[in-house]
Amino acid sequence: MRRRDLFRVALALLMAENAAIGCSAFSAPGYRGATSDHFDGQRFHNEDPIEQPARSLMKWALHRHPGGWRGWTDAPPGPPPPRRVGGADLRVTFVNHATVLIQTAGLNILTDPIWSDRCSPVPWAGPRRVRSPGLRFEDLPPIDVVLVSHDHYDHLDLPTDRRLQQAFRPRFVTGLGNGKVLRRAGVPHATELDWWQGLDVAPGVRVTAVPAQHFSNRSLLDRNDTLWEGFVIQGPAGSVYFAGDTGYGRHFAEIRRRFGPIRLAVLPIGAYRPEWFMGPVHMSPAQAVRAQADLDAATAVAIHFGTFRLADDGQDEPVEALQRALERTPKPRFWVLGFGEGREVPPVVDAPLSAR
Repeated sequence: MRRRDLFRVALALLMAENAAIGCSAFSAPGYRGATSDHFDGQRFHNEDPIEQPARSLMKWALHRHPGGWRGWTDAPPGPPPPRRVGGADLRVTFVNHATVLIQTAGLNILTDPIWSDRCSPVPWAGPRRVRSPGLRFEDLPPIDVVLVSHDHYDHLDLPTDRRLQQAFRPRFVTGLGNGKVLRRAGVPHATELDWWQGLDVAPGVRVTAVPAQHFSNRSLLDRNDTLWEGFVIQGPAGSVYFAGDTGYGRHFAEIRRRFGPIRLAVLPIGAYRPEWFMGPVHMSPAQAVRAQADLDAATAVAIHFGTFRLADDGQDEPVEALQRALERTPKPRFWVLGFGEGREVPPVVDAPLSAR
């Protein structure tokens, strides 16, 4: 490694060590409650515990091979979505990163919303977006429910959550411990759910928190103090699954067993390289295709790509790798929507996944 690169690594590690003294200002308040199979009374853990020792972070920092990203893409926003979608109809709009708008049964549900320029605790540093969101905030329909999968800055973006609170007064649903983070930021109506707990958000529509394979932290001092999760939305349209952030694991098959075939699965495909380091917590595109099969999902939509540079995969690499993976499968319906693109989701048919 060149001397300049070694200096950058050393400087980054020094800054991280020094930041630990004062970074409690950004820390999640943590959760305290009864122990469970994924909570020891102080820290949460995955169904299959994962190990990422500090030396692995050093190894990655010293041997990175990042793919290419373009500069700012000046793209126009997508058209405003319909104000409501009723009954058993189902519409999904990809905004950016892990933010999607799910419309069904007269409800507008937004996932992991982020309209900020950076996913960071401060506005002057941290990963910066490379293009504007696919929808203008002003073009959103009335938002009824916001699902927040975990506390990482690219998923729990407090400036955006405050804007949503002020504009729509939605109900926020999130994992154990994250309600305190939201309430401290001026978002009072947050319901915390443990894995497999559910909440009726409207007559005939229920949201259930489901396991994910990931971790949580908002600083160096609060790792795994709050819970990470995905969500299943059940209603007249059938079951919709939003994965949030997750590695590949046995939880997909268990979700299928408990909820039956999934009409729409919203699955992450990016921030997966190098796979030896990112694999425990971020799926590769090929694993996302496997997850769709495990879920018996009639339609899948790709998220978590092309907005923030978070790992070593290049800007276009997740989509290209997904296309290659789909060429080796029985052609499931796995959509890569454009930023701001919305589509009507077909209903589930009584046919095996290989025939869809």
